[in-house]
Amino acid sequence: MSDAEHLLWSRLREARDAGVAFRRQVPIGPYVADFMCRKADLIVEVDGEQHALPEQAAHDERRDAFLRGQGYTVVRVWTADIWRDVDAVLDRIDGELQAAGAL
Repeated sequence: MSDAEHLLWSRLREARDAGVAFRRQVPIGPYVADFMCRKADLIVEVDGEQHALPEQAAHDERRDAFLRGQGYTVVRVWTADIWRDVDAVLDRIDGELQAAGAL
């Protein structure tokens, strides 16, 4: 995991107090999700700047389509956003958890 992923992981583990558990590096079909909450069928992907490249963005779109087809909601967050304001990233994830009825 990258340093940004470690930071986010440390904060996601705190969500256990609210009854929401995340797992990291979860295999789903041919892919590995960075973080996954089974209770909400939510996947959180942390993207570095290489994900802005056209070929990587196209791959990410195919990957997200596959994961959505498996019933997951996929949230992509930029590494820079984690460093800039991890609380805002967590608020976004909390919003998805609430929308899924997990909180």
